[in-house]
Order: sequence, then structure tokens, then C-alpha cells
Amino acid sequence: MKLGIIKERKTPPDRRVVFSPEKLTELQQKYPKTEVRVETSNIRIFPDKQYREREIPVVEDLSDCDVLLGVKEVPIKALIPEKKYFFFSHTIKKQPYNRDLLRAVLEKNIQLYDHEVITDYTGHRLIGFGRYAGIVGAYNGFRALGLREGTFNLTKVENLSDYKAVVTELQKVKLPKNYKIILTGGGKVANGAKEILEHLNLKEVNLQDYLINTFDEPVFCQIEVLDYNKPKNKNKLPDKYDFYNNPEDYESNFMRFAKVSDMFIAGHFYGDGAPKFFSREDAKTPEFKINLIADISCDINGPVASTIKPSTIAEPFYGYDPQTEKEVEFDAPGAITVMAVDNLPCELPKDASEGFGEMFLEHVIPAFYNDDKDGILNRALMTFNGKLTPRYEYLQDFVDGKE
Repeated sequence: MKLGIIKERKTPPDRRVVFSPEKLTELQQKYPKTEVRVETSNIRIFPDKQYREREIPVVEDLSDCDVLLGVKEVPIKALIPEKKYFFFSHTIKKQPYNRDLLRAVLEKNIQLYDHEVITDYTGHRLIGFGRYAGIVGAYNGFRALGLREGTFNLTKVENLSDYKAVVTELQKVKLPKNYKIILTGGGKVANGAKEILEHLNLKEVNLQDYLINTFDEPVFCQIEVLDYNKPKNKNKLPDKYDFYNNPEDYESNFMRFAKVSDMFIAGHFYGDGAPKFFSREDAKTPEFKINLIADISCDINGPVASTIKPSTIAEPFYGYDPQTEKEVEFDAPGAITVMAVDNLPCELPKDASEGFGEMFLEHVIPAFYNDDKDGILNRALMTFNGKLTPRYEYLQDFVDGKE
């Protein structure tokens, strides 16, 4: 098998890569039958020189490779027909801006494996950048706080060399006593955010203590889906799997946290049909205390009412005025400060790439040599022989422009 590492061509530029030079060397040592090529790039976090130093060929053309590995969507003009591609296509939720990309993949008879649906047999995602989204998102939340209050000034993550530098920078953070932070989610994103809270030596408290007590130090509480949702039927016992299958039978119970929290770090996964955390009307009430939201999940006009648009790495913060429901300056009086960058791992490209490559080498590469005994490749394969595979046939009307 011949693997090609493609150049990222999406705008704005993304410096991440599936495999660092070190991991690519490790791959060849473990699977000596694998040949590798790296497409030359002037934006990749690891320069061409670092691959060449490990005697990894850096080339202009990858057309002789069997499998092509990238991170973000590949521009239609750059797609090579009849190849196997791995990248985040952002099509599985019928994203309209990538309809033509999926059509082109089918027309060019490309086998598309989407990173987002590389899962185990239970549906648990095996690879991704979630941890780094959580790390950067939480850091950005504190950066916004320091700038808004004028109490400390954290360097932007994109200007730091790596995660170690991020941790060092956190020494500048100064929080008020009894500052309370609510963190939602239990997956890689939320746990990445939790790493930042732990580096700040913040005390974690349980749900009941968080809701009823005041503290003489900053604290946080991590909550999951049944902590902030409850059955509409008061006689029904909460059940996580019932919630996932029947979200319409539940309603939000988040306001009890909004009444006692200063910062909200949104690290949850939000499924279609689930209750919104809070509404615009909720945010208008005097009892709504949260005034800073690091929305790592970043669902626009979705479960977090104040997230009215994505922000950018260049301009990561904006303000939401609950009374007018309009965007204002991030530090405007009475505003909720919002951080809603939708490509957070791009700010920490070195660590994110190294972590991604480690997962890809562990979970995906073996499938090419063991006849895909665990179904890893089969579950992630979206297109084959110019058609959608059975698992993704639900996208046909989307491809045909019928929805």
C-alpha cells in the first residue's frame, strides 16, 4: 500500500496534518510494506525539511498513491479520481455548502472515508481533534475573562509553541473568590476543557454542593446530559438511553445552573431534537447569572441562545446583549461574552496533529492489514463505485438536491 499525505488547500489555511514526521516513521517501522509520500506544503506545521530528514519522500504529485490522507475538505479541483481518500468531508449532516463536494466524489469514483465516522462497533468515535478543541476553547474562555475584566492578559494560543506553553501561560490567570464554572459534557471535548481547569488547580465540586453552596475559592462542576435535562413526565425516571432515543420527551433543567454560575464552558454533544439549554427569554431574566460562555460545541442559533454566529481565530470573542438579542462588543456592559470559534484545534496544530496521528496509527492503519476484521474501514466508507454505501444512502436526496 502506498500512502500519500496531501497538502491542505482549504481557506483559511489549516496547518494540521494526519501524520507528523515522527509518526510516519513509526508507521513504516510497524508496517514495512507501507510506502509513504508527502505532498510539499508551505503551510504545514511540520516543514518539508523535517520529513526529508527522516528520508520520507516529499513530492509535488501524489497520483501514484493508493490512499490519500488529509484533514479538512479537499477542493473539488484537487480531487484525484479513482483514489481512496480520508478527510473530514462535513457532509454527513447534509451540510449544504459541501453538497457539490460529495457529488464530485461520486462522479470521480472516489472511495471516501470520513474521519468523523471512524468508529468502533458501538459507534464510539476512535479518532478526532476533540481533546484539543476542549483545551483551546477553555483557554480562550479565560483569555476573554482576563481581557474583559482587565485582570490578566493571556497570549493567543496560535502564538504559543505548544501545549506546554499553554500550561505555562495559565499561571497568569487570577479568578475571583466564589467564581463558579459549569462544564457540560463527558467526552473528549469536555475532558480536554477539564484539563485546563485542573491546570488552574480549580476545585471540582459535586452537583449538589455546586447548586446550594458558596465557596471561598473558584470552583467548577462537570455535568452530563441527565443533569441538565429532565423528563417532561414527572412520574418518569430519567434514563440516558431513553433520552438519546426520545429527546422530545425531555425538557431543559439547565436554568438551575445558570442561576448560580459565572462561566459556562459548553463541551457537550448536541443531538437533533434535544432540548435547548436556555432560550433568549431565559437570558433576559434577572436570575440568569452567566456572563461568559465558551461555546466549544458551537451550534449556531441552537441550544445555547447567545451563540448567534461563529467567531474566528482572529476575532474570537463577541458580546450578546440579552435584552436586544443583538451582537455587541464582547466587553459591553450587561453583555454575555461569547467565545464560539468553530475550528479551535487549528490554534494548536503541532499537538493536535501528533495526537491525531497516534490515534490513526493505532485504530485505522491496522485495518488495512487485518482484512478490516473489526469493520473500522467498512463503517467509515461513504462512497464506493460511484454510489453511496448502504450506511449513507440517507444522503441520496441531499445529493440529488431534493432537500
